Amino acid sequence: MVYELDNFLTLILSILVLYLGYFLKSRLSFLNKYSIPVSVAGGFIFSLVAALFAGSGLLQLSFDLELRSVLLLIFFSTIGLNARVSELASGGKAFFLLVIACTICLIFQNVIGISVVTLLGKEPHFGLFGGSISLAGGHGTAIAWGEIFSKEGIQGVSEFGIACATMGLVLGGMLGGPLAMKLIDKYDLRPEKTDVAKRPQPIKNDNAPKQHKVSVEAIIDTIFALAICLVVGKMVNGYLFDNEIHLPGFLTAMFVGVILANLTDLMKVEINKEGLNLTGGVCLQLFLAMSLMSMDLLTMADSALLLVLVMFFQVAFSLLFAGFIIFRMMGKDYDAAIVAGGFFGLSIGATPVAMASMDAASKKYGASSKALIVIPLVGAFFIDLINAGIIDMFLRLSMFS
Repeated sequence: MVYELDNFLTLILSILVLYLGYFLKSRLSFLNKYSIPVSVAGGFIFSLVAALFAGSGLLQLSFDLELRSVLLLIFFSTIGLNARVSELASGGKAFFLLVIACTICLIFQNVIGISVVTLLGKEPHFGLFGGSISLAGGHGTAIAWGEIFSKEGIQGVSEFGIACATMGLVLGGMLGGPLAMKLIDKYDLRPEKTDVAKRPQPIKNDNAPKQHKVSVEAIIDTIFALAICLVVGKMVNGYLFDNEIHLPGFLTAMFVGVILANLTDLMKVEINKEGLNLTGGVCLQLFLAMSLMSMDLLTMADSALLLVLVMFFQVAFSLLFAGFIIFRMMGKDYDAAIVAGGFFGLSIGATPVAMASMDAASKKYGASSKALIVIPLVGAFFIDLINAGIIDMFLRLSMFS
């Protein structure tokens, strides 16, 4: 029996899935330890139960996911609206070096992913999902690109990408902190006095209760800015399609957000950052909940070996890249070791994983102010901008045509 859920029922169920995730996170400590989002925890459990019912022939759910597409556009628009050129200077030379290193890392991730899947006889598209789309991009990017490829007849990539992104979160949380601590111990590194003085100030705990001060006016301004991103982004996307330049809608909305953010900076007009972050956070969690609760786990069974092999090579590469390239590029000092641990968590998992990795080392040895600036700066939005360009570059290769 197939039961179809319309937009409103899908929305209600996605919120219930989030409640399930919050419940699981309050009971299972490893979910907090590895920074697993509540949407991933709750969505995976729900999809597992749904797969059992579908496999037994009792009940198969069909979801209307039109609202999910809108949530995705809003989320990436908030990323664009947070990308201000004026903030680049705060990271200094280390930021620009890290951007260069990030670009190189993302390219190699895709080369590794494509190489592994090709050797196993899979579509090269799976390689991108076993590369920067899912690892650096995370669940949202994997699902967004999965929708695009599924329309082109390539099935199963979204589920494979979600699995890679989830494993990346776990492995990034497990290995990022130990990598930083190993470098610190190996080279007998210690923080500078200016950083030691900051040691009582721990890295902000994302799980702690937050006090938000957002006015009605700020939310209205946020909605107005986001509406501009969606409308202008759609117009730009239509123009590009007419000229045979095919980009997903969320990328054009994000780029419009980048332009709008920097125009408002020049005009001294402020877009409330906390309103943006709250709106983006809500949309991302609902988007992920809808995506994970509706994914077909039965189609992932055939990709288990592929998943293990891809993640093995990706983790090995990221450990070597962070431990050797990033550490040396950042100066082979204490800050460089903390940045290396954070970069590994960022490249294989997500920004919260990177922060947790740096927190593990900082609690033992002392904080690194440089790491606390450059890693969130790169992870907050620039990695998505870089990743978008690299994905488009790979898709222009003949093997994807």
